[in-house]
Amino acid sequence: MPDPALSQALKEAFASAPAGTVILDTLEIWHPTFDEPIRVVRDHADLTARLEASAPRDGGRKVTFAALAFEFSPPPVDTAPVPEITVTLDNVGSDITDALEGAAISQQVIEITWRPYLSTDLDGPHMDPPITMTLTDVEADAMRVTGRARMLDAGNKSFPSITYTAQRFPGLAR
Repeated sequence: MPDPALSQALKEAFASAPAGTVILDTLEIWHPTFDEPIRVVRDHADLTARLEASAPRDGGRKVTFAALAFEFSPPPVDTAPVPEITVTLDNVGSDITDALEGAAISQQVIEITWRPYLSTDLDGPHMDPPITMTLTDVEADAMRVTGRARMLDAGNKSFPSITYTAQRFPGLAR
Protein backbone atom coordinates (compact mmCIF):
# COMPACT_ATOMS: atom_id res chain seq x y z
CA MET A 1 0.00 0.00 0.00
CA PRO A 2 1.61 3.34 -1.01
CA ASP A 3 2.31 6.00 1.56
CA PRO A 4 0.64 9.30 0.55
CA ALA A 5 2.91 11.34 2.86
CA LEU A 6 5.99 10.66 0.68
CA SER A 7 6.92 13.25 -1.92
CA GLN A 8 6.91 12.23 -5.58
CA ALA A 9 10.69 12.72 -5.72
CA LEU A 10 11.21 10.33 -2.79
CA LYS A 11 8.90 7.73 -4.34
CA GLU A 12 10.95 7.92 -7.54
CA ALA A 13 14.22 7.62 -5.59
CA PHE A 14 12.90 4.52 -3.77
CA ALA A 15 11.73 2.99 -7.04
CA SER A 16 14.61 3.75 -9.41
CA ALA A 17 17.67 4.67 -7.27
CA PRO A 18 18.92 7.38 -9.65
CA ALA A 19 22.69 7.91 -9.84
CA GLY A 20 23.88 10.80 -7.71
CA THR A 21 20.80 10.85 -5.46
CA VAL A 22 21.10 9.47 -1.93
CA ILE A 23 18.23 9.10 0.52
CA LEU A 24 19.40 10.54 3.83
CA ASP A 25 17.49 9.19 6.83
CA THR A 26 17.45 11.52 9.82
CA LEU A 27 16.16 11.02 13.34
CA GLU A 28 15.22 13.67 15.87
CA ILE A 29 14.97 12.47 19.46
CA TRP A 30 13.11 14.74 21.86
CA HIS A 31 12.25 14.69 25.52
CA PRO A 32 11.15 17.64 27.70
CA THR A 33 14.28 17.25 29.85
CA PHE A 34 16.56 17.91 26.84
CA ASP A 35 17.93 21.42 26.28
CA GLU A 36 17.75 20.79 22.55
CA PRO A 37 16.74 17.83 20.40
CA ILE A 38 19.22 15.13 19.47
CA ARG A 39 19.40 15.18 15.65
CA VAL A 40 21.34 12.54 13.72
CA VAL A 41 21.72 11.58 10.06
CA ARG A 42 22.69 8.15 8.72
CA ASP A 43 25.70 9.33 6.74
CA HIS A 44 29.45 9.88 7.03
CA ALA A 45 29.18 13.69 7.24
CA ASP A 46 26.99 16.10 9.18
CA LEU A 47 23.94 17.41 7.33
CA THR A 48 22.46 20.89 7.38
CA ALA A 49 18.89 20.85 6.10
CA ARG A 50 15.64 22.75 6.50
CA LEU A 51 12.88 21.35 8.70
CA GLU A 52 9.25 21.41 7.64
CA ALA A 53 7.37 24.57 8.60
CA SER A 54 5.06 22.61 10.93
CA ALA A 55 7.93 21.10 12.98
CA PRO A 56 7.33 21.51 16.74
CA ARG A 57 10.90 22.73 17.28
CA ASP A 58 12.77 25.04 14.89
CA GLY A 59 10.02 24.80 12.25
CA GLY A 60 11.13 26.06 8.83
CA ARG A 61 14.70 26.68 9.97
CA LYS A 62 17.93 25.04 8.85
CA VAL A 63 19.34 22.72 11.49
CA THR A 64 22.35 20.43 11.69
CA PHE A 65 22.03 16.66 11.97
CA ALA A 66 25.17 14.97 13.35
CA ALA A 67 26.57 12.06 11.36
CA LEU A 68 25.99 8.81 13.23
CA ALA A 69 25.63 5.17 12.28
CA PHE A 70 22.20 3.84 13.12
CA GLU A 71 19.90 1.02 12.11
CA PHE A 72 16.36 1.95 11.29
CA SER A 73 13.64 0.71 8.99
CA PRO A 74 10.59 2.85 8.28
CA PRO A 75 7.43 1.47 9.86
CA PRO A 76 5.47 -0.75 7.53
CA VAL A 77 2.40 0.64 5.81
CA ASP A 78 -0.02 -2.15 6.70
CA THR A 79 -2.97 -2.99 8.88
CA ALA A 80 -1.01 -3.94 12.02
CA PRO A 81 -2.71 -2.51 15.10
CA VAL A 82 0.41 -0.68 16.35
CA PRO A 83 3.38 -0.59 13.95
CA GLU A 84 6.61 -1.06 15.90
CA ILE A 85 10.25 -0.91 14.85
CA THR A 86 13.67 -1.24 16.47
CA VAL A 87 16.07 1.71 16.40
CA THR A 88 19.76 1.18 17.16
CA LEU A 89 22.26 4.04 17.44
CA ASP A 90 25.85 2.81 17.21
CA ASN A 91 29.02 4.39 18.56
CA VAL A 92 27.15 6.97 20.64
CA GLY A 93 28.91 9.36 22.94
CA SER A 94 28.27 9.95 26.59
CA ASP A 95 26.17 13.05 25.81
CA ILE A 96 23.47 11.00 24.05
CA THR A 97 23.68 8.13 26.54
CA ASP A 98 23.39 10.47 29.53
CA ALA A 99 20.47 12.38 27.99
CA LEU A 100 18.54 9.18 27.25
CA GLU A 101 19.25 7.69 30.68
CA GLY A 102 17.88 10.86 32.29
CA ALA A 103 14.81 10.75 30.06
CA ALA A 104 14.19 7.06 30.76
CA ILE A 105 13.60 7.67 34.47
CA SER A 106 11.08 10.42 33.78
CA GLN A 107 7.34 9.84 33.45
CA GLN A 108 7.17 11.63 30.08
CA VAL A 109 7.55 9.92 26.71
CA ILE A 110 10.58 10.14 24.46
CA GLU A 111 9.60 11.12 20.91
CA ILE A 112 11.53 10.10 17.83
CA THR A 113 10.82 11.68 14.43
CA TRP A 114 12.00 10.22 11.12
CA ARG A 115 12.58 12.66 8.27
CA PRO A 116 13.92 11.40 4.93
CA TYR A 117 15.84 13.91 2.79
CA LEU A 118 17.23 13.62 -0.73
CA SER A 119 20.87 14.60 -1.18
CA THR A 120 19.80 16.70 -4.19
CA ASP A 121 17.14 18.67 -2.26
CA LEU A 122 17.76 19.67 1.35
CA ASP A 123 15.12 22.41 1.42
CA GLY A 124 12.76 20.22 3.44
CA PRO A 125 12.06 16.59 4.29
CA HIS A 126 10.45 14.50 1.59
CA MET A 127 7.69 13.27 3.86
CA ASP A 128 4.95 15.58 5.03
CA PRO A 129 4.13 15.13 7.80
CA PRO A 130 7.16 13.20 9.05
CA ILE A 131 6.55 10.13 11.18
CA THR A 132 6.75 10.67 14.93
CA MET A 133 6.88 7.65 17.22
CA THR A 134 7.23 6.97 20.92
CA LEU A 135 10.55 5.45 21.97
CA THR A 136 10.21 2.73 24.62
CA ASP A 137 12.33 -0.03 26.14
CA VAL A 138 15.54 1.98 25.76
CA GLU A 139 18.76 0.16 26.62
CA ALA A 140 22.13 1.90 26.54
CA ASP A 141 25.71 0.84 27.02
CA ALA A 142 29.03 2.50 26.29
CA MET A 143 28.77 2.08 22.52
CA ARG A 144 25.15 1.49 21.55
CA VAL A 145 21.62 2.64 22.31
CA THR A 146 18.70 0.40 21.32
CA GLY A 147 15.02 1.11 21.68
CA ARG A 148 11.61 0.13 20.36
CA ALA A 149 9.64 2.83 18.60
CA ARG A 150 5.92 2.61 18.04
CA MET A 151 3.28 4.74 16.44
CA LEU A 152 0.46 6.22 18.50
CA ASP A 153 -1.32 3.35 20.19
CA ALA A 154 -4.85 4.48 19.36
CA GLY A 155 -6.27 1.09 20.36
CA ASN A 156 -5.47 1.71 24.00
CA LYS A 157 -6.81 5.27 24.15
CA SER A 158 -10.20 5.75 25.74
CA PHE A 159 -12.94 7.20 23.57
CA PRO A 160 -14.36 9.54 24.36
CA SER A 161 -11.49 10.72 26.50
CA ILE A 162 -13.86 11.58 29.35
CA THR A 163 -14.42 8.92 31.99
CA TYR A 164 -18.07 8.99 32.99
CA THR A 165 -18.36 8.39 36.72
CA ALA A 166 -21.30 8.85 39.09
CA GLN A 167 -19.23 11.33 41.11
CA ARG A 168 -18.57 13.54 38.10
CA PHE A 169 -21.95 13.00 36.46
CA PRO A 170 -24.55 12.49 39.27
CA GLY A 171 -27.30 11.74 36.79
CA LEU A 172 -25.71 8.36 36.15
CA ALA A 173 -26.36 7.14 39.72
CA ARG A 174 -29.61 5.27 40.34
